[in-house]
Amino acid sequence: MTDAAAWEALLLGFSPAFTSASLPVFQQLATAWVLCVGRRVVTRIYQVAEPMGHRAHDAYHRFLREGAWFTSELWKLLALKLVAAFYAHGTIPLDIDDTLFHKAGRKIRGAAWWRDAVRSSGQKVVHAFGLNLLVLTLRVEPPWGGEPIGLPINMRLHRKGGPGLLELTKELMREVAAWFPDRHFHLCGDGFFASLAGASLPRCHLTSRMRRDAALYRPAPKPRKRRRGRPRKKGARLPTPEGMAKSTKGWRLVDVQERGKTRPRLILSRIVLWYAVCGDQPILFVISRDPKGKEHDDFFFTTDLSLPPEDVISIYAGRWCIEDTFKNVKQLLGGEDPQTWRHKGPERAAALSFWLYSLVWYWYLTTQGARPSLPRRPWYTKKCTPSFADAMASLRRALWRQRIFAPSGNTAQPRSIVGALVELLAYAA
Repeated sequence: MTDAAAWEALLLGFSPAFTSASLPVFQQLATAWVLCVGRRVVTRIYQVAEPMGHRAHDAYHRFLREGAWFTSELWKLLALKLVAAFYAHGTIPLDIDDTLFHKAGRKIRGAAWWRDAVRSSGQKVVHAFGLNLLVLTLRVEPPWGGEPIGLPINMRLHRKGGPGLLELTKELMREVAAWFPDRHFHLCGDGFFASLAGASLPRCHLTSRMRRDAALYRPAPKPRKRRRGRPRKKGARLPTPEGMAKSTKGWRLVDVQERGKTRPRLILSRIVLWYAVCGDQPILFVISRDPKGKEHDDFFFTTDLSLPPEDVISIYAGRWCIEDTFKNVKQLLGGEDPQTWRHKGPERAAALSFWLYSLVWYWYLTTQGARPSLPRRPWYTKKCTPSFADAMASLRRALWRQRIFAPSGNTAQPRSIVGALVELLAYAA
């Protein structure tokens, strides 16, 4: 099977999510989205999908706005495929975060004014108009090593006046847990999601960042003899994380894996209660310090008490892969570009951009092997690990070869080949 045929077979595997009429539109839309260069507006995608104009251009708008298909089913099929390929056994590692897709039209359904995390700082808050998307990603360790890859497996649109991000996260985790009823999960999120540690997520541990001023306690002591009244739920008050960092005892020098690199870190750890967040559930608290003193101390925790403290730091550092996912979906897949504004169109277009990101990586990881060939660049002679741009280029190369040469067959058809090629490449830049 050729690489192009593998992509077509991959798309065909999602046919249960579509009707017989909408499946061809989905297949053409997904392939044209990958091949399209420049802004991924629906009309430009149409020009790549239908260079000879066999299908009405509004078919793709209707498919996004009101087509008879459900993103939840599409996510489920994708998640089942990804987990079977990369985590057939063991705990499933997940990351959670939200991002903003900037939009200009004021009548785009689901769009509103939100805090722009990229342009905001501790001293200044910047708001922007767009779609606030909560994305759940599967963390995959690539066979060539280096930084992990964050593959989206589920998404929610955060609406003004609707459930908050924490409630939507619970919905996502309950949904994913139903897809994998016999599996356990480890969820990682930044400090905003720390309160989920006390939310009883199904079969799920949480790793996150802790506040510097968090009120910590010792675990409740076991009563020596029965007394009247309710047993104690917490022990003596402990210093805050910032206060514990002033200690001169108990520090260990360890090697920590951070984003594919090994770094030395001084760590201090202990079992504590963060009663305001986790109640009487003990957590593992870890302080990470730069031995050279050039960086600020970091404070982390996990609900998984079996983890070595250095692994807690590595797990949180690996969360950065979701930020790479957001950047690549926006810059390389044009997630913000589609100009659909009615009904389900905006949410579906955003979901498809994240869904395609996972599918392109899946195709690349399963077809190119552990040592994919990379083009030699005179300015980048030591590159040994592929990026998403390389995965996209590899898929495009395979699809263009198939599109250009497949129509000829055994008989030369120069006019039809050249005509299609001209129409396709005319809008490639």
